[in-house]
Amino acid sequence: MPVKTILVCLTTPEHAEALMAAAVPLARRHGAHLIGLHTLEALDVHPGVALYITKAQFKSFRESQKETAEKIREVFEERTKNEVFVSEWRQLDTQSKTAADRMIQSARAADLVIMAHEDKKTDRYDQRHIQAAVIRQSGRPVIVVPTDYSGPEIGKTILMGWSDTREAARAAHDALSIADENARFLLLRVKDRASDELQDADLLDLCSAVSRHGHDVKLLHTECHGSAISEALLKKGFEEGADLVVTGAFGHSAAYDFVVGATTSALLKTAKLPVLFSK
Repeated sequence: MPVKTILVCLTTPEHAEALMAAAVPLARRHGAHLIGLHTLEALDVHPGVALYITKAQFKSFRESQKETAEKIREVFEERTKNEVFVSEWRQLDTQSKTAADRMIQSARAADLVIMAHEDKKTDRYDQRHIQAAVIRQSGRPVIVVPTDYSGPEIGKTILMGWSDTREAARAAHDALSIADENARFLLLRVKDRASDELQDADLLDLCSAVSRHGHDVKLLHTECHGSAISEALLKKGFEEGADLVVTGAFGHSAAYDFVVGATTSALLKTAKLPVLFSK
């Protein structure tokens, strides 16, 4: 299915330019409706905490929120004003919900979601860990972009990390919907030991399926040698000049990720390339 609705979650002025640098070329290529979403933070009042908020304090808080939103809106409108695709600015109050809840609600009607890497220096408290929440709960593919992204247009050289799982299969086919018409696909299997590449029937099937869409496909294998799968994916991505890494997301339980760690969590923390996550 072609991408016709793209949601870009614009959380802070510091990251707006990087996100728009990734979102605008994709919207232009697909003639997609681009939605810029910003959520206004609610002023939390916790029962049992004796704290009086004056009208002046509340007004100052709201004005600060609106000033931030206005800075982000200006970046969004500046980057879209000369484009032929339709753009829409969407500003929502979180009210009794969280920022993640509002993003998830909007994401479910989109074909693709674009978000910035988590940044504890600039993110509001209610924006912490929203990437994982949207990936897990929205049911939509999510591209997470480095906060300082200024790289090439996404979707021309795609490194696809493959394992024989539902999440990886979903990610592979989601990547096809956003790829450039003449995209180059690099299908990578990361292994912890040497094995017979001729036994990779599932990877060969995927190679054939991708090539039927008219894309150039290259099969790759690499071994971890004790390093994390995330490191192997990113290393190979840089070596091959990829503009996007594609992977299935959160194939394990949240408890497993917390105790043991997993590829998705590591990529969310360390990736220096845009990464497409599908759950």
